[in-house]
Amino acid sequence: MSELARRQLLTGLAVSTVAGVPLAAILADPRLARAAAAGLEDVSITTAGGHAVKAALAVPARTPAPAIVLVHEWWGLNDQIKSVAAALAKEGYFALAVDLYGGQMTDQPDQARSLMQAVDAAVATDTLVSWVDWLRRRDGVNGKFGSVGWCFGGGWSLEASIATPVDATVVYYGRVNQPAARLKSLKGPVLGHFASRDQWINQEMVGGFEKAMAEAGKKLTAHWYEADHAFANPTQARYDEADARLAWERTQAFFKANL
Repeated sequence: MSELARRQLLTGLAVSTVAGVPLAAILADPRLARAAAAGLEDVSITTAGGHAVKAALAVPARTPAPAIVLVHEWWGLNDQIKSVAAALAKEGYFALAVDLYGGQMTDQPDQARSLMQAVDAAVATDTLVSWVDWLRRRDGVNGKFGSVGWCFGGGWSLEASIATPVDATVVYYGRVNQPAARLKSLKGPVLGHFASRDQWINQEMVGGFEKAMAEAGKKLTAHWYEADHAFANPTQARYDEADARLAWERTQAFFKANL
């Protein structure tokens, strides 16, 4: 990446592409991701359950506009996820990157696992529902809502949509082993991105999800990629550039069609 492209990004000319630089390059570069994340607004609320929580909000240039909730990977709410929120705002959405770790984050797998396992499911659900309710009351939001999450956040994107139905749900290789009875609460369609070499979110789990969605009478589009878990994260060894780009294009088209 040329120094000119870096300067253009830092002066705010664009987020999703700068002089031909794709979003993936921004996510892979800590300096660029930090610059993109710096444009978000820190917001906080007290949830319905009485918990003080924080998030980062990216606001589109034009309103009214739809709103999308983003749920982070097991690393926590880092600059990467905030950068994706900034990119979605450039596409015309309110983009709210929520924090389910209370401000904690890491780049160490063992610590990430501990943070993930420490999450109280009831508190996380309360947090996500309260943030969606907050967006429903925000001036400029047009009443259309979506959610998207990756890995740990992929499962919580689906959980959020079950708990407080939205118009479009995107899951990147997240836990989807849900019974049909719960999936009946979904309002809008679900888009799933799954990897054929994923040993956790595997074909058996996703196959069961497809059957449960059909039983619940809900629409699911599941895309499979010849890749491994976390293929859309350019900071990880399992990153697959072509598949990540295709998944992002499909995600953008899905939100455009449903929001």
